[in-house]
Amino acid sequence: MIAYRVRRPDRRGAEVVIARSADGERLAAIAALEKERFGAESLERPALVRTEDGRWRLYVSCATPGSKHWRIDLLEARRPEELSSAPSITVFSGDRHTGVKDPVIRYSDGAWRAWICCHPLDITGEEDRMTTAYATSADGVTWEWRGTALTGRAGSWDARGARVTAVLADGRAAYDGRATKEENFSERTGLATPGDRRGDLVATSDEPASTARYLDVLELPNGEYRIWYEFPLPDGSHELRTEAVAT
Repeated sequence: MIAYRVRRPDRRGAEVVIARSADGERLAAIAALEKERFGAESLERPALVRTEDGRWRLYVSCATPGSKHWRIDLLEARRPEELSSAPSITVFSGDRHTGVKDPVIRYSDGAWRAWICCHPLDITGEEDRMTTAYATSADGVTWEWRGTALTGRAGSWDARGARVTAVLADGRAAYDGRATKEENFSERTGLATPGDRRGDLVATSDEPASTARYLDVLELPNGEYRIWYEFPLPDGSHELRTEAVAT
C-alpha cells in the first residue's frame, strides 16, 4: 500500500491518494481524500502505517486556511479503501508558534515513534524555516514530544532547515534541506545517522546526496530497498518516481 499527495496547477495540495501495488511501480488507486473534508487549504506528505492487529492508519498534513499553520490528523480503518470515509482526529495540533507537518511514523516492538517537521511562526515571512522534532507514543494517538531530532547547519547547504523523510530500522535516515528561503519547494536530500539520544539524528552530508526531495525507503525481505521520491522537472513541477536499490 502507498499513500501520496496530489498537487494540481489549479489546486494546491488537492488530495491524498491511497494506492495498491504488487511491485511498487504500477499503482492502482483505491481511495482519495480531498482537502475539503479536512477543512484544509492544502494537504502535504501523509504517512500510512499498519497496526499490529492489521488495521490501517493514515496521518495527514493539513494546512489551516489563511495562515502558515499546519496540523496532523489521523484516520483509522479496517481496510485501506475504507480510510476515505473514516472519521479524523487531530493528533499533532501545533500552536500559534509552530506549524507541524510531513510526519514519519514508525511502529515496532509495541512502541510508536514519530519525526515531525516543525515550522516556527514567530517571524512573518520566515515561516519556511524548519526543524525536525521527535515524539513517542504508546498507542499512536496520544504523543509526547522528546525534543529536536535534527536541525540545519549554519553555512551549509541545509542551513535553512532539515525535514526528516525516512528512518530505517537501524536508525539511518534521509532528510530534506535547503540553504536559503528562495530554495523553498526545491529541497535536496541529505543523509543522517543516529545521534547519542534515541530519536536524535546527525547529518552526515557535506553536500546533498540527491536533487530529489521527500525520499522514502521500504526495506524489502531480500535485503534490498525500494525508494520513492519527488523529482524536479524543468517546468518547476515534480513527479513521483521509484527505484529498486541493491545493498
